[in-house]
Amino acid sequence: MDKLFLCIVVISIAIGIAMPNSTPGANGTPHRVTAPSEAPRPTELERTQSGHFYTYATVNGQLVKFIVDTGADVVALTPGDAERAGVKFNPGQFEVVGEGAGGPIRGQEVTIESIEVDGKLVNDVRGVVIENASKSLLGQSYLERMGEVQMRGDTMVLR
Repeated sequence: MDKLFLCIVVISIAIGIAMPNSTPGANGTPHRVTAPSEAPRPTELERTQSGHFYTYATVNGQLVKFIVDTGADVVALTPGDAERAGVKFNPGQFEVVGEGAGGPIRGQEVTIESIEVDGKLVNDVRGVVIENASKSLLGQSYLERMGEVQMRGDTMVLR
């Protein structure tokens, strides 16, 4: 197992432990609803040699490359991806959000206005911007609301 994969798994678990279990809309306020840019269609992803599944998603109208991480509770953005997508965060407010192989993981909880993969649009997505992250992770705060995830050998299908 390569060190990057192990680090991502540890970060995903740490973020999941650190994040509260509430979801937007839990206070009785309905989620904002908008129309996807296209009709939803299945997304087939092939496992790379490193063992990861990658996809592109539109985040607040901006294209972002993600590692699809079914073990991550929330979507985790790099500061650069968050900034490009207009996700509001303040590095001065970063705090410890988990523990990784290299020590404490610092970041800031955010709400992402919209994430869309092949017409599978989810609004008001819980997320975190991770200080010094090099890859963004597409976690359960998006995946559990967009439909279903299936594994078939080295293929992951998002419906």
